Amino acid sequence: MAHLPEFHESSVPAIRLLQGAVYADDSKTWDLLMTNRSRLETYFGRVGLIMVVDEPEGFAYLRQIEEEELPDGYDGMPKLIRRSRLGYDVTLFSVMLRDELRRFEEQNVDSERCVVDTSELQTRMMELLPDTEDEVRVRRKFDQLMVRAQELGFLRKLNTQPVAYEIRPIIKARITAERLDELKQQFQIHAETIAAQNQLPS
Repeated sequence: MAHLPEFHESSVPAIRLLQGAVYADDSKTWDLLMTNRSRLETYFGRVGLIMVVDEPEGFAYLRQIEEEELPDGYDGMPKLIRRSRLGYDVTLFSVMLRDELRRFEEQNVDSERCVVDTSELQTRMMELLPDTEDEVRVRRKFDQLMVRAQELGFLRKLNTQPVAYEIRPIIKARITAERLDELKQQFQIHAETIAAQNQLPS
């Protein structure tokens, strides 16, 4: 049998953080995280990770320490978390979700969760795409983006009928309010450029 150190309860939230974001609605893991917060921050700090805890929003996640933040001796450490580019379609879909969450937070004061159904998201997605897009292709693309958004932790499928999804607040860590406005402007310019090109005589 392998020799392992004595078990410590902080291992539970540590593993969950390495898997993705931890939310306050997972009360058991969240309580362990908060109880062992200092210990976890030290543990992850040794391998170049920062544990970000947003108590008002009720979530925590890990991020790689940026190069300009690295103290002496850490500059040669390999990166555990690499920030990947999302690609055009995934970014567009993520911006749509982030915008939906912002709209929800501005209009709803009684509900804590931003819940949307599939048809709502599909309608919003089709509004953002050029009229030249084939509907069958759009639906296929939409299904793929829904899966990707769940992999990223931006969406969580709820056990409801009809099927509904919660837009998770972790998306605000990836797309800030300022960045959201920048991306929306970029997509608007792109859409106007495509529309103008389609109107040019052949």
